[in-house]
Amino acid sequence: MKLNRLYIILSLALASSTLQAQDTVRYTGKTLVNADYHHGQLSPVMGVHNIQTFRANREHPELAENFGWTYNHAPMLAYWNNKFYVEYLSDKVGESIPPGQTFLQTSPDGYIWTKPDVIFPIYRIADGTIKEGRTDVAKDLDAVMHQRMGFYVSTKNVFLVLGFYAISFDAKDDPNDGHGIGRAVREIQADGKYGPIYFIHYNPGYTEKNTKYPYFTKSKNKAFVEACKELLSNKLMTQQWNEEADRKDPLITLQKQYKAFSYYHLPDGRVVGLWKNALTAISTDNGKSWPASAFRAPGFVNSNAKIWGQKTADGNYATVYNPSEYRWPLAISTSKNGLDYTNLLLINGEITPMRYGGNYKSYGPQYVRGIIEGNGKPADGKLWVTYSMNKEDIWVSSVPLPVKDKAMEHVNDDFAKPASTKLLENWNVYSPLWAPVKVEDHALILKDKDPFDYAKAERLFPASKKIITSFSVTPKQNDFGLLEIELQDAKGTASVRLTFDTAGNLSGKAGARYKNFMKYEAGKSYDIKLKLDAHTRFYSLIVNGKELSLNLAFQPVADVSRIVFRTGEVRRFPNVDTPADQTYDLKNAGESEKKEAVYSIKYLKTEGF
Repeated sequence: MKLNRLYIILSLALASSTLQAQDTVRYTGKTLVNADYHHGQLSPVMGVHNIQTFRANREHPELAENFGWTYNHAPMLAYWNNKFYVEYLSDKVGESIPPGQTFLQTSPDGYIWTKPDVIFPIYRIADGTIKEGRTDVAKDLDAVMHQRMGFYVSTKNVFLVLGFYAISFDAKDDPNDGHGIGRAVREIQADGKYGPIYFIHYNPGYTEKNTKYPYFTKSKNKAFVEACKELLSNKLMTQQWNEEADRKDPLITLQKQYKAFSYYHLPDGRVVGLWKNALTAISTDNGKSWPASAFRAPGFVNSNAKIWGQKTADGNYATVYNPSEYRWPLAISTSKNGLDYTNLLLINGEITPMRYGGNYKSYGPQYVRGIIEGNGKPADGKLWVTYSMNKEDIWVSSVPLPVKDKAMEHVNDDFAKPASTKLLENWNVYSPLWAPVKVEDHALILKDKDPFDYAKAERLFPASKKIITSFSVTPKQNDFGLLEIELQDAKGTASVRLTFDTAGNLSGKAGARYKNFMKYEAGKSYDIKLKLDAHTRFYSLIVNGKELSLNLAFQPVADVSRIVFRTGEVRRFPNVDTPADQTYDLKNAGESEKKEAVYSIKYLKTEGF
């Protein structure tokens, strides 16, 4: 009997332990990142559009935000009143070095963005201000900003934007040490105007008497005051304030210094919390309490960069993060139940050159945030995220749902037909402001006047050992610009590369050299049929009906599953051995090319043989 009782106790303990182990966010997929590649050798999600919303420019502030500041980071995203909103913080040169301020951009569709507005301006700290743990005394010192929360939509549809004014005496000081000034708030109105700035929450030592803005209760706008009080009572929202708040602030439920909280609800009402380093915990009472400690989500790889989690419009769940010890690539993992994540796919595998060096500026697409619960649902039903590139430029990405990494049908895209803009939904797009990708004039257009970046459009097709790709390219010029066309496998390994080069040659990569096929003319259309046998590695070309000699692919692959059009060369800097801090600026960092290269693609068709 005692043995039976012991067996039952051990069985129950084992079952409880197993249940506890299963009842957490975890990654059970087999795919891992190879950080030697910017794209990590991850398969892309089909139809992702990466759109640059803001491009820093010190030399020409009028082309940026009228200030010319080059540290731009920590963007937040919301969708309200049929508009996208992005808030991001900014410092003049480097991280946490004053002065700092916060900007706001809006967009009706996620593609065309307004010039940034100052939403929280530079804040002069009172002379004589000191900070616990420091011997410095403020004199002619401005605040920096540090916030992990940007927006809140109240139950009565009042739209709030928030930012935190922090104190940083030097490049190594921490603005999120709990000794800042306080959290500011203002209303964004339906007509696009902004309400007055108030403080919604002060840090110890600060009140209306020694700060620049009044406490929110002084507002005569009752709806605004009610929305602020509602926010203050929302334990999940205020958990995002943890890092900047006083370390004993009763407003914050879980006061351990986990960073960059994001959360989502499970079907049973429990709340999954996620923090940097893929820390995770589950709350059973809507954030009123949490386990004593969070722990690393099993299987997840994430360093000191943000991880974003949410329920998606198709009823599934997604985490978006950098799955490496670096801040590249930007990837997505999906789950059917919000706990078990099974795949790892690419959202953005690009790293543009860092044009301006600065304190703690890291390479890559990083610090990702999506639209938190209650902050809107985009009309297109897609998953939208925002992030910074190199802590310098601001980007958004749209991810079609459900998330797919394979094309089930061959391509037959004719941009001359009506409603051709819808064809772009199946293309993957990388579209900087100075190198945009658009459908216009009955063609897919890639433009490029950016000396440091490029336009890229790629189209997935069923993985094929034998493939015929037919497409039309019209280069507007033949004495400048570059268009590379590649056939790649699922890991991004190129097998064939054709090039419209700066010398007017249409050529193909042949090992370490290029083979010139023919001269091309500006403004002339080139109908190209590219036929590849991946097994033999031979490919043939027919250009405007003329068959060219047989050629050998420059790199072996088992099959190919996408075609890439790119207005620049492959980038391999930075890499895993690149030093962490770039202290220099690139030459002519704010200048564009004198001429803009333009390439038109009228159609693309793929088929097996």
